[in-house]
Amino acid sequence: MRRTICVVTGSRADYGMLRWVMEEVQGRADLQLQVIVTGMHLSPEFGLTYQEVEKDGFTIDLKVETLLSSDTPTGITKSIGLGMIGFADALIRLKPDFIVLLGDRYEVLAAATAAMVARIPIAHIHGGEATEGLIDEAIRHAVTKMSLLHFVSTDVYRHRVIQLGEDPTRVHTVGALGLDSLARTRLMSRSELELSLGIKFRQKNLLVTFHPITLGNNQGSSELAALLSALSEFPDVGLIFTLPNADTDGRQLIRMVEDYVATHTNSSCFVSLGQLRYLSCMSIVDGVVGNSSSGLIEAPSLRIGTINIGDRQAGRIRAANVIDCEATKDDIHRALGILFSPRFRSRLIDIRNPYGMPGASKKIAATLATVSISGALKKRFFNVDFSCE
Repeated sequence: MRRTICVVTGSRADYGMLRWVMEEVQGRADLQLQVIVTGMHLSPEFGLTYQEVEKDGFTIDLKVETLLSSDTPTGITKSIGLGMIGFADALIRLKPDFIVLLGDRYEVLAAATAAMVARIPIAHIHGGEATEGLIDEAIRHAVTKMSLLHFVSTDVYRHRVIQLGEDPTRVHTVGALGLDSLARTRLMSRSELELSLGIKFRQKNLLVTFHPITLGNNQGSSELAALLSALSEFPDVGLIFTLPNADTDGRQLIRMVEDYVATHTNSSCFVSLGQLRYLSCMSIVDGVVGNSSSGLIEAPSLRIGTINIGDRQAGRIRAANVIDCEATKDDIHRALGILFSPRFRSRLIDIRNPYGMPGASKKIAATLATVSISGALKKRFFNVDFSCE
């Protein structure tokens, strides 16, 4: 009898990675794929990106609305509650054998809570990681404790999940799913991208993504202002902005980017590039700038430098392609000088990606098909022996 595997995707970012798990599940005779789309996928404001899921040939079984037209802490909290109600109904209808969740966004917390109460085993991807500037940090570890299976990107993160009391036999190091995207995608050429985006690349170009810092007190807007001020001193550099996520105060940041692009002819912004165009841009530009995890996870494999601003990604493992800087105009300006320097660029040739090699999606699907789940929901806390340390 085939196991039903329900994959939940809530944004352009997680779908770009989950797509390959979905393909592997769909391609196995012993597994049946179910798909729930939620979150930003269903919002016209964020590009109705569920359509990308359908274009890739997947059937969407259910849509769960979570977003309210508010990105205040109250609005986000109500969105979590709305998500729990929607997932409670969805999971009763679909009755999957496993639900697959990736990462740490608040819609993932809603789905995990509903699945836990419904006694549906959870397989969690990219647990054990650290993003100390975000509420995602706590959400990620909370979902870890609700989950039965864990697919982590590095052995360091595997140790952290075990440290949280999870059974080591159920924690699998598989590498980062984003590397599957790079390995399995034919990236667009410079001319193809220019035609698709309606822009002309310049001699030097940057891909800029700046998301809210959800544990800060309006910190994101001041940090973004510093970034925009620093970028304005490089008028000959082409700037490609991707707009922020639907997190706390995200709409304020979106307005700041849109206002900047309206008055700077060297820049353009996009609600959603989609995975293909985003990775293709990353492969062509001179650097990635902002506070997105993609600059730390995928960029090293493309030998692309990253300027990581502020503490949103604090605690995350990084390669030598990353230039960390404070969220001030002067320090960002300094980091840009390093990024464009011949000495730094020559070092990128030998960069090793600490997130492993492609192949995570195949390993995940194989484990979902074969792992024993009989009586597994009654988890015991695994105690790590620290006595010898």
